[in-house]
Amino acid sequence: MKRIAFARIAQESNSLSPVATTLADFEGSHFLEGAALMKAATSGPEVAGFFKRAELGGFMLAAAERKAEIEPVPLLSAWASSGGPLTKECFEILEAKIIEGLRAAGPVDGMYFCLHGAMGVIGVPDPEARLLRSARSVIGGAPLVISHDLHGNVTRARVTAADAIVAYQTNPHRDHAKIGKKAGSIVIGTVLGEIKPTMAWRTLPMILGGGRTIDFLAPMRAVFRHMRRAEKSGEVLAASTLMCHPWNDDPALGWSTVTVTNNDIAGAERLAEQLAEMCWERRHEQPPAFPSASEAIATARSVRLRRKIGCVMMADASDVVTAGAPGDSTHLIRALLGEASGLLTYCAVRDPHAIDALWSRADGEEVALAIGGTLDPARSTPLPVKGTIVSKHARHGFGRTIVFSVEHLRVVITEGPAMVMRPSFYTEVGLSPWKADIVVVKNFFPFLMFFLPYNRKTIFVRTQGTTDFDAAFQLRFDGPMHPRDSIEDWHPRDRMRRGLDGGSISEQAPTVRELRA
Repeated sequence: MKRIAFARIAQESNSLSPVATTLADFEGSHFLEGAALMKAATSGPEVAGFFKRAELGGFMLAAAERKAEIEPVPLLSAWASSGGPLTKECFEILEAKIIEGLRAAGPVDGMYFCLHGAMGVIGVPDPEARLLRSARSVIGGAPLVISHDLHGNVTRARVTAADAIVAYQTNPHRDHAKIGKKAGSIVIGTVLGEIKPTMAWRTLPMILGGGRTIDFLAPMRAVFRHMRRAEKSGEVLAASTLMCHPWNDDPALGWSTVTVTNNDIAGAERLAEQLAEMCWERRHEQPPAFPSASEAIATARSVRLRRKIGCVMMADASDVVTAGAPGDSTHLIRALLGEASGLLTYCAVRDPHAIDALWSRADGEEVALAIGGTLDPARSTPLPVKGTIVSKHARHGFGRTIVFSVEHLRVVITEGPAMVMRPSFYTEVGLSPWKADIVVVKNFFPFLMFFLPYNRKTIFVRTQGTTDFDAAFQLRFDGPMHPRDSIEDWHPRDRMRRGLDGGSISEQAPTVRELRA
């Protein structure tokens, strides 16, 4: 029997958010070890409230197909909502858990490590590369295969530490388990001596492009089809295009392509180059311009029939919690309160202080207070309101939650991250989307799938916040960055980042937080 360890440490960090991610955020969302992890990965739900089966469940499916030869060894699965970078203390505890878990497990023949790819840590450059090096310090030269979210950032240190890197091939993401199974098949095949993974990659000085970046729509559809055809034909074991998280604090940030073949480095290099060229050709197709809150409300008011047979979905694109924003912005709520009279609207805001003030009050009590604008006061201000407490709830992942009625608004105030992307965020507190005219989410892509039965019109709204696309332009990069700067040829920076021209390893460069300090 070959023993293969498996683990997850996943969080997507927005370096512009002032709200640091702590160990409590992981423990309040998803934190499993040993036998509890094995149970979740085999019978589910793997991540309570979000996924019945995700990457580790997919790995277990691959292991089950070789159960006479493979013994899976569960270590740790820690997942937290997107947010600000981790505190160094939080990171070091998670890192120690991996090292201690591997040592306690005894000798292993390989490892599958699920990482988001865009995790940041205050004071620690390229923390996920450090996690790989820490795992290597215990497993030595045993095969190590990792998976990334499609918005991960690939660095030379990660490519050096891993035998293979695979990433999602869908946006909105819907192939978590499939990618886990793919990664599992590669590490299992390597451990059993059936394959010899060879990996190639390219990195582009580009943080925005590809239009909406949805995998089944132009202009990115051709890129994803090319990857899938290459895998289906057997040309490669895995092909990935990673479109990066533009607010991630890494000087070598950018899109990247990664290919893994069975002992065919020339084939891997050829496809990685082809995919990079295809991505670069699409760099000028930028995300669409989003309307202001006033324009969005006027549009919602005009589509009367659509509101009668469903609802208008408004995505607060400047305060996307699933992209790391604090979730306390009051810009859109303020506009909805002042300009959307007569339209029943569901919205959300994160405000632990308001929760403390309201929690001891009775349902039905009328209260005047200010909500929001407390976590990131530089970008929005508290909104004074007078309303009625509808209901109170203690919720996994969201913490204490209060439904607060303010005129035509039903504001869901949360203690934890206001991660609004599924209908259950509202239905679990008694708010039916069928009854609403407008439903606000704090998400870019997945809500389009989850709210499909209710959604009759989608409007992305720009106000001001940490997930504005141009907000990332203030970050420090290792040179010019598209689209902030004009760049004709991506190859020089790619060669430098990959160390082909004697360039230094980028993750040793100071981060924007270090420079500010």
